[in-house]
Amino acid sequence: MAWTVGEEMPPLEKKVEKVNLVMYAGASGDFNPIHWDDEFARAVGLPGVIAHGMYTMAQAARALTRFAGGVGRLRSMKVRFSAMVRPGDTLTVKGRVAEVLPDGNARVEFWAEIQDGTRVLSGGEAVLA
Repeated sequence: MAWTVGEEMPPLEKKVEKVNLVMYAGASGDFNPIHWDDEFARAVGLPGVIAHGMYTMAQAARALTRFAGGVGRLRSMKVRFSAMVRPGDTLTVKGRVAEVLPDGNARVEFWAEIQDGTRVLSGGEAVLA
């Protein structure tokens, strides 16, 4: 694939529902009740159930691999978790090609935000083949 600096990744939009978090808990083995039990989450000082950070990062990986043309094209990925995602939020992953590397791979800068524009993932960087 030929990359172009400034090329934008098609945004991925995902409405986050509690059932997604329960399913992710089962898939990941992370059964921390802050991700599925509102009463427990509030008891530990949260506003209610929150999404797994890795669930949010998985949505970013999904957007990146779609942009790259397949799972095998994601070479590396890093990101900073910067805010919580809650059931009912609409998560949107966006990004753009920041650099075409000498080997032809692309360095992509990406982020994820919820419906009010709050960035929940920031400083994201990935290398795509």
